Amino acid sequence: MAMDIEAARRTPPKEVVVRVRRYDPETKKTWWQEFKVEARRGMTVLDALLKIKEEQDHTLVLRYSCRQGICGSCGMVINGTPRLACQTQLAEVASEARPVITVEPLYNFPVIRDLVTNFTEFFNKHRSVKPYLIRKDKEEQENPKGQYDMFPDEYYQIYQYSSCVYCGLCYAACPVVAADPQFLGPQALMYALRFVNDVRDEAWGERLIMVDTEHGCHRCHFAASCSAVCPKAVDPAGAIQALRSKVFKYRLHLFKRRVSKVIGPPPEKGERVPLPPEATLLPGVDLKKLEQEPVVIQLPPE
Repeated sequence: MAMDIEAARRTPPKEVVVRVRRYDPETKKTWWQEFKVEARRGMTVLDALLKIKEEQDHTLVLRYSCRQGICGSCGMVINGTPRLACQTQLAEVASEARPVITVEPLYNFPVIRDLVTNFTEFFNKHRSVKPYLIRKDKEEQENPKGQYDMFPDEYYQIYQYSSCVYCGLCYAACPVVAADPQFLGPQALMYALRFVNDVRDEAWGERLIMVDTEHGCHRCHFAASCSAVCPKAVDPAGAIQALRSKVFKYRLHLFKRRVSKVIGPPPEKGERVPLPPEATLLPGVDLKKLEQEPVVIQLPPE
C-alpha cells in the first residue's frame, strides 16, 4: 500500500471518534463501541487504541509489538481497508469533515477476541510450501564447508519477496480466500515463488507441483487486492502470475534455472587498505588502539 508520508505532518481533528468492533468469545457477542480520543499530530491508529486501552477501557484486546511496521502484529481493518495500525496516521483516515474511524479485526481470519485473530491456518499454509532451503546433499547443507554462490541479479529475484512480515493483510484482502477456505492464499504462493527463484534451493520442482492444484496458483482471480494493501510492496499478485508462468513451463519441460554451487569460505583479511588522503581522523583518535580495546556496554543501575 502506498503510504502517505506527508500525513505525519498534517494535523488531524482535535477529537476523533474510534468505532471498534468488539467480540466476546464467552458470550459469542459482537458489537460496536465508540470511544472519543484527543488527537495530536503524528498520532497513529495504534497510539489511539493504546490510549483507549490505558485511559478508557482496559478490556480492549489488540495485538502489537514493534510499533514501526516491522513485526506485522498490529494488522487490522481500518475504515474498511486492511492496514498496519502502527503505520496508519490518524490524519490519513480522519478529517474535520469525517472525524470517525472504524476499526475491525482482519477479514478471513477467525476472531479470538476484539481485534485479535487466529493465524494458525495462515501459518499452516505458509509451512505447506516448505519455506526453507532444500538441498539434495543433506550432509553439504547440515555441515557446510563453504557458501553457496549467488549473483546480484539472482539475489534481486528473491529480495522483494523476502521483505514479507507475515502481517496477513494480503490474506484479509483476498476475495478468493473469502470464497475458498482451502485456497493457499497470496502469502504462501508468494513464498513458494521466492524459493522457486532461489538458486540455492533444489526443490523447485516439488514446490511447482505443490501449487499446481485446484486450490493453488490457478485459483487466483487476479483481483490484486493483496498487492494493494501490502505494507512492504511485496506484490504477491505479481508473484502469483509469475508462479503460473513457471508452472506452465514446468509442465512443458521448458523450465530451467541454475543451481548454485558450494564455493570456498570468504578470503582471509588481507592488508589494510589505507584511508584516502581526503579522509582525516578527529584529533586524538587512534584506530589501532580502538580495535584493541574491548567493547564495554555499561548498563544503567537498577
